[in-house]
Amino acid sequence: MACLARARLIQLTKILHPTPWSFQKEATRKILCVPLFTHNKITRNYAASTPSYKYVLAEKRGEGGCVGLVTLNRPKALNALCGELMEDLKYALLELDADPNVAAIVLTGSEKAFAAGADIKEMQHKGFVDCYAGGFLQGWDALTRIRKPVIAAVNGYALGGGCEVAMMCDIILAGEKAKFGQPEISIGTIPGAGGTQRLTKAIGKSRAMQMCITGDPINAQQASEWGLVSSVHAPDQLVNEAIKLGERIGNHSKVIVSMAKASVNKSYETSLAEGLQFEKNLFYGTFATKDQTEGMTAFVEKRKPNFTDS
Repeated sequence: MACLARARLIQLTKILHPTPWSFQKEATRKILCVPLFTHNKITRNYAASTPSYKYVLAEKRGEGGCVGLVTLNRPKALNALCGELMEDLKYALLELDADPNVAAIVLTGSEKAFAAGADIKEMQHKGFVDCYAGGFLQGWDALTRIRKPVIAAVNGYALGGGCEVAMMCDIILAGEKAKFGQPEISIGTIPGAGGTQRLTKAIGKSRAMQMCITGDPINAQQASEWGLVSSVHAPDQLVNEAIKLGERIGNHSKVIVSMAKASVNKSYETSLAEGLQFEKNLFYGTFATKDQTEGMTAFVEKRKPNFTDS
C-alpha cells in the first residue's frame, strides 16, 4: 500500500507541476556546472565564457544558510528591469531553488527602490512585431515557476514592472516608505507582465482599475489595508524581518511547504470546485510522505518533529 501511495504522489507531482520540470531542463542547458555554496555566499562554478551576475547579488542568510537572499543591484537606474537583469534574476533564483539547504528565498532591492519599473529605453523603439514575434516580457514569469516560497521585501519604489515582479512573489513585505503603482498609462501603454491581472486578484477590480487607469501609486499602509502586502516594517528592518519569516518557513518540511504553495496558487487559476479537488488530492498525497508520518507522530508524542524533506 505504501508503494502505491508513493506512486500516486509521484504521479500527482508530475500532473500538478509540469512546468517546473521543463523550466529546469532549460536551465540545465545553460548552467554548465552545479553552483557551489561557500561561506554563505554563492560561488558560481561556470565555464570561463559564462559571465557572472551583473545586476543581481545572491547569498545565503538565516540559520544554517536556510534562506536565500537575492538583491536587485542596478542602483544608477533605480533597479530598472532590463533584459539582462531579468536573466540574472532567473538564474540566481534557479540556483537557490535547486539548493537542498535553502527553504525560502527573499527578493529585495535597495532602500530607495525595489524596482522603479521596466527599462523604458530598452522598449522605447520596439514595434508590434518586435514585441509579439519576439515574445517580449515572456520570460519574466519564470519567477512564478520557482517551487520554493519567494518573499518580496519591498522598500522604496515598486512601480510598473517592479510592482508586477513583487506580485509574482508568494508573500510581500513592505517598508514604511514603499510605494506600489502601475503608471504605464502615463507613457501610453498598459501593464504587460501581470499588472492588470494579479493586481485585480489581490485588491479587487475597483481598486486595481483605479491604479491602472490613473497611474496613481499607493503607499505601504494602503497596500496593507487593501491586502496587497502582508505586513509593513521599518525600512532598515525589512530584510531582516523577511529573513526571519523565511527561517520560520524553514522549520517545516520543504516538500509539504511546496505542496501548500501549489495549492494556494491554484486558487487563483481555477473554479472553487476544481480548487477544492486539487487541494484534496494534494492533502491525500501528503500521506505518502515520511514527513507526514513524522509530523503527526511527533504531535502525538508531544515533541518537536524531525522533518527529512521526504
